[in-house]
Amino acid sequence: MAISSVPGHPSDHRARLGSAVAARLDADPRAIKLPTDQAAAWKIPNYLDVATCKRLVAMIDANRRPSTLLSDHGDTTFRTSESCDMNRRAPDIRPIDEGLAHLLGLDPDWGETMQGQRYAPGQYFKAHHDYFHEGETYWPSMKASGGQRVWTAMIFLNDVEEGGATWFPQAGVRVKPKRGTLLAWNNMNADGSPNTATLHEGTAVAEGVKYIITKWFREAPWTPGMAE
Repeated sequence: MAISSVPGHPSDHRARLGSAVAARLDADPRAIKLPTDQAAAWKIPNYLDVATCKRLVAMIDANRRPSTLLSDHGDTTFRTSESCDMNRRAPDIRPIDEGLAHLLGLDPDWGETMQGQRYAPGQYFKAHHDYFHEGETYWPSMKASGGQRVWTAMIFLNDVEEGGATWFPQAGVRVKPKRGTLLAWNNMNADGSPNTATLHEGTAVAEGVKYIITKWFREAPWTPGMAE
């Protein structure tokens, strides 16, 4: 997740995936394409209802732990939020988990474990990429466990009084937390290489607490236990 000088190489397979998912989202009347030419990203307001969001918030509060970072650099100040893993087989989770795969038209087996995240006042996640950098030491194990992270789906579970926006500084878009709103973006360029303009940041919460869930999809079936 950290920034490296060697993000990765083009891939026809990833390019086809990106094109197919983009066409699917463009055809979805709920999906709104974000106003940028630098990254392929959409949002869907009210993707989850209030009751479902509240249930997920309660799960995160009950199971949260300090968030971890997949990186060679070991900067403990880079990501200060708390996280928890969502059991994809749990009755309250499975419909959401599989629903995200259906939304994007991707095989559910390609999705990593959905992660819940909590940001208290002052907590943040500095600017990072979701794709894996081929120049980092973790890449061989990530390649063997399903390959590159091609798509990200993230859902805001509550409104935040102040701060906590998801900011794409290179793409020039900022999305304020709004309960039930989904964000989805392609971490790759049109040629299937990692898109550096998908650099994004979970900005510091100034007032209130921010809750989200995030689901990452690989380019092939994911092997549990080999990713963060």
